[in-house]
Amino acid sequence: MTTTDSGAPSALPGDHQINKNGLRKGAIGLVSVLFMAIANAAPITAMSFNVPVGLGWGNGIGVPGGFLFATIVLTIFTIGFAAMSKHITTTGAFYGFISHGLGQVWGMAAGLLAALGYVLFEGTLIGGFAYFASDTLKSMANVSIGWLPIALGGMVLIWVLTYFDITLAAAVLGVTLVSEVLLLLAFGISVLIKGGPDGFMTSDTINPLAGFNNLEAGAYGSSVSAGVAALGIFFAFWSWIGYETTAVYGEESKDPKTIVPKATLIAVVGLGLFYSFMSWMAVVANGAKTAVETAAGASPVDVWLVPVKANLGELPYGLYRILLVVGSFACAMAFHNAGSRYIYAIGRELPFKGLRAKVGSTHPKHQSPAVASTIATVFNIVMVLLFATLSTAYITDASGNAVSEPSLIPYQVIYTVPSLVGTAFILVVQVLCSLAVIGFFWKKKVHKGGVLSTLVAPLIGAAGMIYVLTLLFKNLAFAAGFQSGALMVKYLPYEIAGTLLLGLAYAYWVKSKHPDIYEEIGRTVLEEAHERA
Repeated sequence: MTTTDSGAPSALPGDHQINKNGLRKGAIGLVSVLFMAIANAAPITAMSFNVPVGLGWGNGIGVPGGFLFATIVLTIFTIGFAAMSKHITTTGAFYGFISHGLGQVWGMAAGLLAALGYVLFEGTLIGGFAYFASDTLKSMANVSIGWLPIALGGMVLIWVLTYFDITLAAAVLGVTLVSEVLLLLAFGISVLIKGGPDGFMTSDTINPLAGFNNLEAGAYGSSVSAGVAALGIFFAFWSWIGYETTAVYGEESKDPKTIVPKATLIAVVGLGLFYSFMSWMAVVANGAKTAVETAAGASPVDVWLVPVKANLGELPYGLYRILLVVGSFACAMAFHNAGSRYIYAIGRELPFKGLRAKVGSTHPKHQSPAVASTIATVFNIVMVLLFATLSTAYITDASGNAVSEPSLIPYQVIYTVPSLVGTAFILVVQVLCSLAVIGFFWKKKVHKGGVLSTLVAPLIGAAGMIYVLTLLFKNLAFAAGFQSGALMVKYLPYEIAGTLLLGLAYAYWVKSKHPDIYEEIGRTVLEEAHERA
């Protein structure tokens, strides 16, 4: 740490503003960090919601190949990310990493983009949760409750659970995650044993190159329309969003120097192998023709529900439906945790004393980012109410015409539209993070890094994610489907550029008007970080 002439602390690249007070230190270990990060990725939600998109509208039965491609790119990216996390522990994660590698200006811009992205994901998952909760209550208990009361109640419950204690949230997420994984694995193993109507179709499915094959009209003897492989690949990447939040919990973990890098690598590789295997088993269980037709039909989740019932029976089928509801809720809660911690990290470095004391504070007893958590909750309640009031969702009738169906708003609108926006936000931040790793180790030379881990891997990871973003922008209207006219979709490139410019302008303003505060941007880290080699 350096000091100015006045004696005030000033952070140089790689230096740290020590955070002696704040989040509850040592509250969670490796298993809890893994649970919350993997719960962000929500295996049962990712598989149930995203695999059908690729099957019916993207790369067809090449979906598992798309997941393998994403596994390779994200693992390479994670090597550099993990190297950075060995030296910097901050609940701001990307915000702190990019600030140290590229400077405070880009750190603030990326921090705003990441915070907004993670907060959006909570609302996104609440949409999926509310839709399936309403549907499950009706079909299994004959209880009719509209999706909107369920969505609002879910957001309030998340706020309550995360307000009191992070270990409580970790416990809820842990139980849910174990149940999801065990059920999905049981289904996967059953398919391995029983096989499927078309065999295992290895070369057409579990092959990274197959992930780049566009779904052709009438493929596999089906009645489906043509698809775009880019959509399947993009939704494969969306399935991982959240695994990198291992770093967000660094300040609250018992040994962040060891836990964060280890948890991040375990999460990305473990999820990749699991996703690739399970998506392959879903294709095998249905057969090529049935898989794509079901995914493109009125009930895409039947790609999973029908073979689960056939292979495992009524009880696991019912459990799957329940876990789909609970899992999407747990996923929303995990994103809430991540988003509120980004808000807290930015808030504790604001130049406005009143706001700083509120937003950048923790609860005196529970040491949770209570005010930041409340901000995230209010934002999502407003967003969901706006979507409920202004949006329209569609189904297709027998003639292929779009028919308005308000009950589909939480699934077709709230889940899909912010998902596209949020995923694009996070991919841009990950590109910046890759460049920050290079800047930290090679330009500023704060620490010595290996050529492969801190130069080659970040370059390859950044290139892979830029490629995925390019695919998205080229196929944005198709990816959004009936919602292609939604303002959030139409103006996505401008939303990214606008958020970045807002962050850049704010950082320059702080630098001009409050130079002492500017030095703190992205520099508040855990005290123990100084001891890292």
